[in-house]
Amino acid sequence: MIITDIEVIELRVPGWTGMTFDGSYDDCLVLVHTDAGITGIAEVDSVPSVIRAIIDAPRSHTHAMGLKHAVVGQDPLQTEALWDRMYDLTSYYGRRGAVIHALGAVDIALWDLRGKVLGQSLAAMLGGRQRDRVLAYGTVYPLGETPDAVRRAIDRGLARGLRAIKIVADPFWREDLALTESLIRAARDHCGPDIQLMVDAATAWAHADEGLPLMPIFRDFGFKWVEAPLPLDDMVGHARFQGFGVPIGGGDLGLTTRFEYEQMFDIGRIDIAQPDVTMVGGITELMRLSALARARGKRVVPHGYKSNITIAANLGFLAQHWADEPCEYSTSMSPLRWELTREEFPIGSDGRIAVPEEPGLGVSLNLATVAKYRLG
Repeated sequence: MIITDIEVIELRVPGWTGMTFDGSYDDCLVLVHTDAGITGIAEVDSVPSVIRAIIDAPRSHTHAMGLKHAVVGQDPLQTEALWDRMYDLTSYYGRRGAVIHALGAVDIALWDLRGKVLGQSLAAMLGGRQRDRVLAYGTVYPLGETPDAVRRAIDRGLARGLRAIKIVADPFWREDLALTESLIRAARDHCGPDIQLMVDAATAWAHADEGLPLMPIFRDFGFKWVEAPLPLDDMVGHARFQGFGVPIGGGDLGLTTRFEYEQMFDIGRIDIAQPDVTMVGGITELMRLSALARARGKRVVPHGYKSNITIAANLGFLAQHWADEPCEYSTSMSPLRWELTREEFPIGSDGRIAVPEEPGLGVSLNLATVAKYRLG
């Protein structure tokens, strides 16, 4: 069996302008086809037109070519070897950034394909599942600017059965500490003590001094982590958030490969790596990062704000992971979030979602949704 083609499908919800921070309203599907008629599927949280260009680009020279040139004709079951091959043959213009996004999408599709061939789920292929259900945590965005708005936002998450909710900071938080504390207090009081709370700063603070005054508040209200406190290039600034008794997460807003996370561990001193499987370099690189994190005594909690394809990939990883970590569960209102696959991942009364048992990722495309939102 050999790879015969890589197909890129761009999706976009009509009227979406990209003016708010929600990557669920467009998507880029990547399908790896074989001469055996078996296809692996993936998606990537990046700019679809850029991903298409990276995959379809003609050969420039031996270390600068599109990913299609790197893998067509190869054995799709050699997933790790193909990752290394793609990385090497794009090294002249790649190694980080969007090329790794595209590479990661191909890698995820290869793992899906491999599972279908072998009749094994992703968790089984990665070493065997340690758990059948994984705690879901949902991101609530926007949170609102008044306690009543906060309560309404939190209710959206609670209505879905979430037992863990991540709120998102706004830039105005740094300007009015008393107002910010009142909003955080409203969130905690409304949730009660049994609901886990996290906060995603989403780089709302340009400098550490803007966010540090809030750390005692997060500690006092029992937040499980503070995520993405600063722009990723400010690794030294990340390190300043240590010492408040609240774990610091990072990496979800752009880090690719274990090499960048190694720097963030060592210089930024983050406690939790938060890779997006579609951006970090796919399943293969996520597993390599996991090994690096474990050796350094760090945690891995994957990012995921796309569709059920990403959720399925994260569930497969988390089911076999060496620690029982939660799975991000997007609450976006985009139809692509909820309708792109035929399968759904409902949250149970325990706040957890079931890990797919079907081969590969365990999800299949809803072709009607693909046709409805396909570009071109």
